[in-house]
Amino acid sequence: MFKIFNGTTIICVRDKNKVAMAGDGQVTLGSQVIKSGARKVRTLLHGKILTGFAGSTADAMTLLEKFENCLEQEKGDLMKGAVKLVREWRLDKALRRLEAMMLAADKNMTLLLSGAGDVLEPEGDVASIGSGSGYALAAGRALREATDMGAEEIARRSIELASDICIYTNKNIKVEVLEIANE
Repeated sequence: MFKIFNGTTIICVRDKNKVAMAGDGQVTLGSQVIKSGARKVRTLLHGKILTGFAGSTADAMTLLEKFENCLEQEKGDLMKGAVKLVREWRLDKALRRLEAMMLAADKNMTLLLSGAGDVLEPEGDVASIGSGSGYALAAGRALREATDMGAEEIARRSIELASDICIYTNKNIKVEVLEIANE
């Protein structure tokens, strides 16, 4: 079962040319905003993998480092690296306590990773995690279906719309993009 993490919203949107991942910048401790410009979306493997995290910052940073190591060991294979990370996350006594979720994407797929042992490939071209996830997901799907906006524009606008509703999400948005080569 997924745990909702207060303090962030991450969305990943795909179109035929790009994969865009966006996240807000708000870090909340209790009812207080501690930081408004955190960077929760990052690239790994020299820009080949997009990642976004929700949850405890220290836990997420630990997982990102481990994930990059897993990806390097699996020669950049997103699925194999994700399975390796989640297996270790689930079985290691110290890692098991980490409270975070991640979205990871390459040019071929998007995956949702959790400490409950989940490695899921969400349906469709839009996926999200975090406290404002439902709002961003609904906005992203609607914009994807009803407009000609590209992945980057949809990701950014979805976080903006979620921030109007979710008190744990702000409009200080960071976006990372992968170009998909037409092969």
